[in-house]
Amino acid sequence: MTDDLSSLSFEDALNELEKIVHNLETGQQKLEEAIVSYERGAQLRRYCEKKLNEAEARVQIIVKKDDNSLDTETIE
Repeated sequence: MTDDLSSLSFEDALNELEKIVHNLETGQQKLEEAIVSYERGAQLRRYCEKKLNEAEARVQIIVKKDDNSLDTETIE
């Protein structure tokens, strides 16, 4: 496991988080391992949320109205 999350892409962090969730759901880990995994999962969740917020901010800057004002409506 890499402690420095900044070196992970969003996709890599999400993939690692999904693996952690799967492993925790199976209940096959020892208690201490599960706690460490949970802590790592919490870090990854925060990192992924941060990356998504940054991406949303970038998209909002790109999407402009005809008069060049910022259109902050959510893009679906």
